[in-house]
Amino acid sequence: MNAEILFAELKFKAVRSSGAGGQNVNKVASKVVLNFDIKHSKALTDDEKDLLKTKLATRLTTEEQLILSCDTDRSQLRNKSIVSKRFFDLIAAGLAIQTIRKATKVPKSVIKKRLKDKKTHSEIKQSRRKPEGF
Repeated sequence: MNAEILFAELKFKAVRSSGAGGQNVNKVASKVVLNFDIKHSKALTDDEKDLLKTKLATRLTTEEQLILSCDTDRSQLRNKSIVSKRFFDLIAAGLAIQTIRKATKVPKSVIKKRLKDKKTHSEIKQSRRKPEGF
């Protein structure tokens, strides 16, 4: 994955933000929408594209485009940097390959200790009982 080529492939669009803000909301387009086309990307290999398609399947459109938006700040520039950081974090997490967990056997000493603890606990409870015949 080449980050510079990937950043060049991103399409940003400024939109009017919703919510509170008074006249500023009506005048300024501070919300930033990021659009990335996975299918036609030149920065990703075919294997990386397939991996992203499976891991980000719920976030992709039918045309295999990833759309992210940010309107947390009143500044368009800060919103652009926030959404760019989110995008690269999402791509890095999508390309990360999990290591396969190897099942391990429980050691015999642990089994013996557990059985010994059960036996001593049982003996303690037995000693608390009333003797038979009372």
